[in-house]
Amino acid sequence: MTTLPTVLITGASSGIGATYARRFASRGHDLVLVARDQARMENLAARLREEGNVRVDVLPADLTQAADVARVEQRLREDERIGILVNNAGMAQSGGFVQQDGAAIERVIALNTTAPTRLAAAVAPRFAQAGSGAIVNIGSVVGFAPEFGMSVYGASKAFVLFLSQGLHLELSPKGVYVQAVLPAGTRTEIWQRAGIDAATLPPMMDVEELVDAALGGFDRREAVTIPPLHVAARWDALEGARQGLLADIRQEQAAERYRAR
Repeated sequence: MTTLPTVLITGASSGIGATYARRFASRGHDLVLVARDQARMENLAARLREEGNVRVDVLPADLTQAADVARVEQRLREDERIGILVNNAGMAQSGGFVQQDGAAIERVIALNTTAPTRLAAAVAPRFAQAGSGAIVNIGSVVGFAPEFGMSVYGASKAFVLFLSQGLHLELSPKGVYVQAVLPAGTRTEIWQRAGIDAATLPPMMDVEELVDAALGGFDRREAVTIPPLHVAARWDALEGARQGLLADIRQEQAAERYRAR
C-alpha cells in the first residue's frame, strides 16, 4: 500500500489553511499545521485525528520572525514524510501607501514573500532529489491589479505568482509540481486582522468553495489556478500577450521612439 505524503500547511489555524487541512485529512493525508495560534491548531488537530484517523502535528510559528521560519525550514528539510507544502500564511493591509509605516510594510513582505520563498527553498532540493513532491503557493488576483490600491499587498502577491511560475519551470522537469492559487476576495479572518470591515466589500467566495476549486486544479496539475476567473481564455490571452512582449524585446539597442532625433 502506498503511503500518502504528509502535508505541511502554513496559516493553518483558520480560513484557507484550516480548510486545506480538513480537505487533505479527509483524503487520508497526515498533516503538520503551522501558525501562531497554538490553541486553535490544537483544537483543529484533535478534531481531524478523531474524524480522519490521521496523524496531525502542531508546529507553532510566527513566520514574520526569522527564528520561527528557521524552525519550519528545518522540519521541511529533515522530515522526509512531508511531500506537500502549502504556503498559505499571509496578511492583508489597510489604508493607502502613504499611511503605511516601515514596520507594517516589513511584516507584509516578511510573511507574504520572504517566508514562502524560504520554505519552498528549504524543501525543493529534497523534492527534486526524490523526483516527487508538490509546492502550493497561495497568491491573489490583486497581484494583477494595482488599481485596487493595495500596493504592498498586491506587489507581494505578484511576487508569489512570479516565484511559482519560475519554480514550475525549474522543478517540473525534476518531477516536482508547483501550483499558484489566485483567489479573489474570500470570506476569512484576513480582513478583520487588517482592520478592514468585510461588510464594506463586495460579495466574496466561501472559503470551502475556494479550497475545493483549488484542489480541483491541484488534481489536474494546473500551474496556475484562478478559481474566480470564469473565462479561462482570459488567462491564456494574458500569457500569450506576455510571450509576445518578450519576443519584441531586443536588448542590443533602444527602441526607435527613445532615440535622439
